[in-house]
Amino acid sequence: MHFERKETMFTGTTSREPEAYEKLHGEIARRAAEEGIVLLKNEEHLLPLKKGSKLALFGSGASRTVKGGTGSGDVNERRSISIYEGLKDAGFEIMTEKWLHEYEEEYKGKRLEWKEAILEKTKSGIDFFTAYSTSPFHVPAGPEIYTVDADAAVFVLARNAGEGADRRAEKGDYFLSDEEYTLLSDVCDRYEKVILLLNSGGVVDLSFIEKLPQIQAVLAVSQPGQEGGTAVADVISGIVSPSGKLTDTWAFSYDDYPNAATFSHNNGNIEEEKYEEGIYVGYRYFDTFEIPVRYGFGYGMSYASFSINTARIETSENGEVRVTVKVKNNSREFSGKEVVQLYVSLPVGKIEKEFRRLCAFAKTRILAPGEEETVEMTFDAGTLTSFDESRAAWILEAGCYGIYVGNSLAESTLEGILDVKQEKVLAETEHICPLRETLEELSVPAEKIRKRYEALINNTENVPHFSYDLAGLDTIRYCYDYKEPGDEAAEITSGLSEDQLILLAVGDPGSGQGSNLGAAGISVPGSAGETSSCAAGQGVKAIVLADGPAGLRLSQNYVVSDGKVQTIPFEAAIERGFFYDGPEQEGDIYYQYCTAFPVGTLLAQTWNEELIREVGNAVGEEMERFEVTLWLAPGMNIHRNPLCGRNFEYYSEDPFLSGKIAAAMTKGVQKHPGCGTTVKHFACNNQEDNRSGSDSILSERTLREIYLRGFEIVIREAQPLAIMTSYNLINGIHAANSYDLCTKAARCEYGFQGLIMTDWTTTQLSEDCTAEGCIKAGNDLVMPGEPEDQESIRQALADGTISEKELRDCVTRIVRTTLK
Repeated sequence: MHFERKETMFTGTTSREPEAYEKLHGEIARRAAEEGIVLLKNEEHLLPLKKGSKLALFGSGASRTVKGGTGSGDVNERRSISIYEGLKDAGFEIMTEKWLHEYEEEYKGKRLEWKEAILEKTKSGIDFFTAYSTSPFHVPAGPEIYTVDADAAVFVLARNAGEGADRRAEKGDYFLSDEEYTLLSDVCDRYEKVILLLNSGGVVDLSFIEKLPQIQAVLAVSQPGQEGGTAVADVISGIVSPSGKLTDTWAFSYDDYPNAATFSHNNGNIEEEKYEEGIYVGYRYFDTFEIPVRYGFGYGMSYASFSINTARIETSENGEVRVTVKVKNNSREFSGKEVVQLYVSLPVGKIEKEFRRLCAFAKTRILAPGEEETVEMTFDAGTLTSFDESRAAWILEAGCYGIYVGNSLAESTLEGILDVKQEKVLAETEHICPLRETLEELSVPAEKIRKRYEALINNTENVPHFSYDLAGLDTIRYCYDYKEPGDEAAEITSGLSEDQLILLAVGDPGSGQGSNLGAAGISVPGSAGETSSCAAGQGVKAIVLADGPAGLRLSQNYVVSDGKVQTIPFEAAIERGFFYDGPEQEGDIYYQYCTAFPVGTLLAQTWNEELIREVGNAVGEEMERFEVTLWLAPGMNIHRNPLCGRNFEYYSEDPFLSGKIAAAMTKGVQKHPGCGTTVKHFACNNQEDNRSGSDSILSERTLREIYLRGFEIVIREAQPLAIMTSYNLINGIHAANSYDLCTKAARCEYGFQGLIMTDWTTTQLSEDCTAEGCIKAGNDLVMPGEPEDQESIRQALADGTISEKELRDCVTRIVRTTLK
């Protein structure tokens, strides 16, 4: 499907009739949800259920299934299918209609109470966005449970979160509320077979399942988008065998996470976020320190059973390693897909390292019972390196690198050893984002890791060894004297006046886009913002930016009167106008129905790059349809702690997986000329309670290996058109004002060729983050644009704080993007 780029006065259509693209994209959303659902438990093969089974359906997410998180990650789709609707449409007999009806009434009442509480806050001077984002809606547990004639009970536990506030390690959030536990216990007392569905964008405590043995099956359905109910029904009925794998570690206890005590509000300090766990994030911590977990990284069950056998391991002079694996479906009944995961263990040396890291993965096609597929996975030497701060270099130390293959980290087995005889320096860099204080980082006892390494190499008699000689590889030495190429964009920019340069470097304040959440663009109603059209006569068109990352976030409808789009207050732009009590606008109504895809975490749980490219392609088609140039997605921040309020938008605790999924998404979107992704938030945006003022304090090694690595992968593999910087500081410098990030890392080292922009109102939230500081850092576009930003740049030019060349370089990159 391809749409010619056209200059229209209004986007969307005046007809409410569904269009062909909605059905096609809905099918893609459904497949993505199906493949991202993770089967965590299935005792006595309770699942799948026979079609037509009688179900006792309970829980807050049954009829009010959470399709996605709140804030800018929301999507205003035409309709979402709840789990209740999906199961009923699939032919299951729902025996608890009365309970669901009573729950609906209770839910509506609680929503009205929530609305009134938020509006009351605004009367005391708190702006609406702050009141809204810091007051998450806590769904009611529901009425009392009763007994019906049913083959099984299904309980849907729902959680929601969003930008502006972190989750809490409290009852009703990370833990079950007392009311929820009472209801679930009652369900287990009344029904012998219970299926628990986790309708949550992030990790929740599951210690209660140990006390409730009737819970025989658990499905992590995440926040599955508009087709979630149908996808859940497909998995429960066995139409689809689950093939999702976790992209996070689910610990036995929240306190098991290495930063549990100090994350965000937990220690009372939201001004500083000290990354004292260093590189030991997620499975890197649990695997290295040998701490048992409830469900490990990469884990996920299937109705089918598979065998994974390594056929060949090959190395080449350029450092590429190719691993060929045969996957066979040994099931007699079920077809399904399997994910093959490849981890590499790292040797003991001068640099302390995690025990293993993910280096490659592949997903099979659907395999029928008895069918086999051969898959190939490759990785290069750079995937194995560690950053040596003392030398500012990426190093491959001498020693044995073990290749582990399996369908999860825990189930992977040692299949080969790469023998590196001498140290190799792959790349030399300059230092970036230096620490300004002493930071005590977590360290594994040297004797513990040495004994484990020695045990590995002493038990490899039957494991093949491969010489891994990298002597022929040249060491990369990056050039940090960055210069813009003399192309068409540079030529156009050379002819622009100072006033035009200033206007182009700042989003268009005249487009009514000053909201924190970015939902008041004029050219495309509900878009996040627009750039200036001041140089349209010289071929520089204004571009439209729309939020993500679960689809395009536009107004579902808008009104045109007397040939003009009627603006709406921010309250009317979210929650489908739930907070807006003003008069209805008069005029012609235009409709913009966008697809609500599953949230980022669920998409990553598919481990399917080809499918993610399909999702990206569908988003690109909708961008063409609604004339959007830049999609403010994908979100790539690392799941450093389960309580981050925006984890649902992001992919994983692992930077390699995050980078690969983001690259696939970007390739799909950018198949469409003139459409691009904006990878975000660059970087270390890992808490929300004080996202605009929090200082992320971390070592350069941790920054590079964990928090920048995913961005490096997506830039090198897919060249997104844009990057968005984060609100927070990194070692005392705002990310938006960081030359080290924007220029030295992104452009000089990773080869980024697009534009860099701020997050919305970044320069308005802190005195020490300025518009001229953005220009000097190479952060090209200040969004959404305020007159104060323009004046700040004008004054900085006058007093010499920034040069005209620095400003012109920024605008050149903006112009280059508009030309694409």
